[in-house]
Amino acid sequence: MKSLDLTKSALSNTLRSKLRTALTVIAIVIGAFTLTLTSGLGAGINQTVDRIFGGFGVDDVIYVVPQMEADAQEQDGPPEYDPEAGVEPEDGFGTGMLSAADVEIVEGLDHVVGVDTEVAAQLEYLQAPDGGQYQAQFDFALNDVLAEFAAGGAPDRGEMQITLPEDWLEIFGTEDPEDALGQTLIVAAPNAVGQTTEFEAEVVGVTQGTLAGVGFTPIPSVALAEEVADINAEGYEGQMPEAYIMAAAEIENLEANEDAVKDALAAEGLWGLTVEDQIAMFEAVIDAITWILSGFALIALLAASFGIVNTLLMSVQERTREIGLMKALGMSRARVFTLFSMEAVVIGIMGSVVGIGLGLIAGFVTNGLLTADDGPLGGFAELSLFGLDPFAIGGIFLLIIIIAFLAGTLPAARAAKKDPIEALRYE
Repeated sequence: MKSLDLTKSALSNTLRSKLRTALTVIAIVIGAFTLTLTSGLGAGINQTVDRIFGGFGVDDVIYVVPQMEADAQEQDGPPEYDPEAGVEPEDGFGTGMLSAADVEIVEGLDHVVGVDTEVAAQLEYLQAPDGGQYQAQFDFALNDVLAEFAAGGAPDRGEMQITLPEDWLEIFGTEDPEDALGQTLIVAAPNAVGQTTEFEAEVVGVTQGTLAGVGFTPIPSVALAEEVADINAEGYEGQMPEAYIMAAAEIENLEANEDAVKDALAAEGLWGLTVEDQIAMFEAVIDAITWILSGFALIALLAASFGIVNTLLMSVQERTREIGLMKALGMSRARVFTLFSMEAVVIGIMGSVVGIGLGLIAGFVTNGLLTADDGPLGGFAELSLFGLDPFAIGGIFLLIIIIAFLAGTLPAARAAKKDPIEALRYE
């Protein structure tokens, strides 16, 4: 019997008991459907993370923050207060912030060609052109490159400029983001004794929210944030220590010098992160969740494999005389084994095709409904909850075929070992 004839025979034999085969296929469909959804979920969110962080800073920047001390990492509960441990002005308030000395160290490292710093800035209110005053808190100024824009773009870091979220358009009496560009806002900041100082800032961009949490609050330019921080410090008695939330160090030839700069930062008690490092942290969490969910689908496939074994064992039992006749006519053990193995593979193919197809349809339809402009997650810019990963889909299909083949080896081996004379006598 030729290979094509074996394939045709395997397909026709599989369809002999339609109900039994259908029930076995349904079990595989459930596993394939779940695996497709989980892999698509992981692919979709990872694609979203790539889109968001793909523009996070220029390619030659390392973001610098203080390292957490080892004893603080290992300690359970809050640390006890030590009255003898004073906080020096150069220590960045002792609150896990960068000090002026830290920034000088970063500026003095080899291969560092420039440093931007992020200061803590407290607003009193923002005032619209019509005189309306609104409460607000700034996003980080260095997050400007992480934003998705409905209109305009990121502020010039050296100018008094600001971006606003889309839901702030109503303060200008418009729904068109373009109408907000060029408008002037009054920025009011409190000083250390409660007095308020006002100055003007130009609106240069309208942002959409992202999964990174950027775009939901106004983003100032670096110069604007520093101006607010300077006002906040006015009236402070004593020496106000300089402290920064983080710094962005521009690196000469980052690809070649990344490790050297990170090692130099670590030696100074600082931690350097590139764009790729931040992407990797997000994707590691997403991949871990995806693998956990996929584990449940694999359990369903394992259960389905026992269904294949049961279905084919019953088929072997019912077709004992047929097997004896085939072997009496010259079919070898290998051919008999191949025939029943192919029946298992056919069941696997049917279940995987249907399950993967349904999973893709359900994933894309659900993603479209949830992320539409009027959907529950429509406020997130370019969010994708489900994505197509051809390699993952191919891997799922191949995995199911392998499981089906392995499940079919026991019934196939039993059929191949049958004695033709005894099989022909079977009633």
